[in-house]
Amino acid sequence: MLDVVIIGAGQAGLSAAYYLARHGLIPERDFVVLDANSGPGGAWRHRWPSLTLGAAHAVHDLPGMKLGPADPGEPASAAVERYYARYEKTFELPVHRPVNVLAVRHQDTDDDGVPGTVPGAPLTVETDRGRYVTRLVINATGTWDKPHWPHYPGQETFTGRQLHTHDFQSAADFAGHRVLVVGGGTSAVQFLLQLSAEGVETAWSTRRPPEFTTRGFDPDWGRDVERRVNERTAAGLPPLSVVGVTGLPLTQQYQNGIAAGTLVSRGPLQRLTPMGAEFEDGSGFQADTILWATGFRAALDHLAPLKLREPGGGIVMDGVKVAREPRLLLVGYGASASTLGANRAGRAAALAALERLSVPAAA
Repeated sequence: MLDVVIIGAGQAGLSAAYYLARHGLIPERDFVVLDANSGPGGAWRHRWPSLTLGAAHAVHDLPGMKLGPADPGEPASAAVERYYARYEKTFELPVHRPVNVLAVRHQDTDDDGVPGTVPGAPLTVETDRGRYVTRLVINATGTWDKPHWPHYPGQETFTGRQLHTHDFQSAADFAGHRVLVVGGGTSAVQFLLQLSAEGVETAWSTRRPPEFTTRGFDPDWGRDVERRVNERTAAGLPPLSVVGVTGLPLTQQYQNGIAAGTLVSRGPLQRLTPMGAEFEDGSGFQADTILWATGFRAALDHLAPLKLREPGGGIVMDGVKVAREPRLLLVGYGASASTLGANRAGRAAALAALERLSVPAAA
């Protein structure tokens, strides 16, 4: 039986693995890391090629190793894949991949016949490559595999193309199209600017007025964001979208987009039509394509057998600890869903795991 199974080898999962190893747990003997991807990089390996290091949100260093000098014009997907591969090799953190986790369940009994619902009894991690029995699970599956598609009246009647951020590749693919971008986050803004640069006619729809902010994204800002997100998860409410908490930084590029009319929202959608969309103010837009930049949800379907959800739809959290299940530590959910909080969450999960295993943490 293992001490810990880490599910997910993105930033938070690798951070957790690093700290477990640093404090004395041995990979493959005491813990394993499972990842559904075919190679290193986590969700970054799936980002569209035109998302360069210079245009992406900061790629945060993993603990113990800096990314180092990087070409801002290089696709972020390639740079992060290479960095994560080097990290796994340097710290001897073998990752089992591709492994799809199907379910995490209470084991009926442990080796001594203790019922699985008793704290301390093991969990079973079922995968498409076998099963693992473990004392603890650190879940770091993030959100990339759970794109959110909202529903609007008439959506099924639209005769053009619909795609999500998850499947975007290049603005050049939309040459000659009229594109409606739906969503109020950073991805939507970046898509609009890229499409405009390619000469594509666009319209932008957001549920609320875009939340541009001039506030500096400093440590005080980060603590305020985490506090606001943690207030919701501690109450068992679903986390807000990232932009719902952070706002959009009013960079010079964004100011130029606003001045050009590209980054001016037409407001909320009322309905879709066969040829486009109608907005709540009664105006319309004929579109060939609708690009849903509507975010992602936590990819937690495999945890459903543990029955973690509250009536409000969320999971009650105390930091990375799950109130309903002491054998589960959850990173990449709530405040740790951003790259800003993932390293700290991975470290916190590792230290919490060591505490529950009664392993003294090294200095």
